[in-house]
Amino acid sequence: MKKISILLGIIALIALNSCAQRVIVNREVESKHDGKMLLGTQRLDQFRKEPYKTWFDEEYNRYQIDQTSLTELRKEKLNSYSLVVFVGSWCEDSHREFPRLIKILETLKYNTEKMQIIAVNRKKESPAGEEGIYNITRVPTIIVKKYGKEIGRITEMPETGFLEKDLLNILKKDNNSGLFK
Repeated sequence: MKKISILLGIIALIALNSCAQRVIVNREVESKHDGKMLLGTQRLDQFRKEPYKTWFDEEYNRYQIDQTSLTELRKEKLNSYSLVVFVGSWCEDSHREFPRLIKILETLKYNTEKMQIIAVNRKKESPAGEEGIYNITRVPTIIVKKYGKEIGRITEMPETGFLEKDLLNILKKDNNSGLFK
């Protein structure tokens, strides 16, 4: 009986392993309307390659970070949070906000390995369907998470006009909420 249980366990393990979904990273597709377009899970280095490099570098280099907010972000320990970022490589708002976000994160020495980047098509869809899990209706959407739970998001553009200020507001709200628990 013990041998049968072990055998069934091995078969179940093999079946689970063969059914596991493979995540394709840095998928690029060709669109009649948009030309090359990123789709699905992306690594940051993909945005530093053509044709994305042009708009990415231009906004990254042009953006002036608000130093006061940056100092405050350091105090609030942004590095202890994870980020999920939905972008459209075809979207002007993503062209503006995503490079700004990366400049802020790199200036803070944020570990971008803790950031998940998901590129969507014009219908705001990704191959693995993450947009449904996070209820994505517009891009870019920057989701701030702590211990796997969403604590805030920035959708399309920052309310204050500065990503670093909106990020700071999200972190302060989270850190202050601990006082009332």
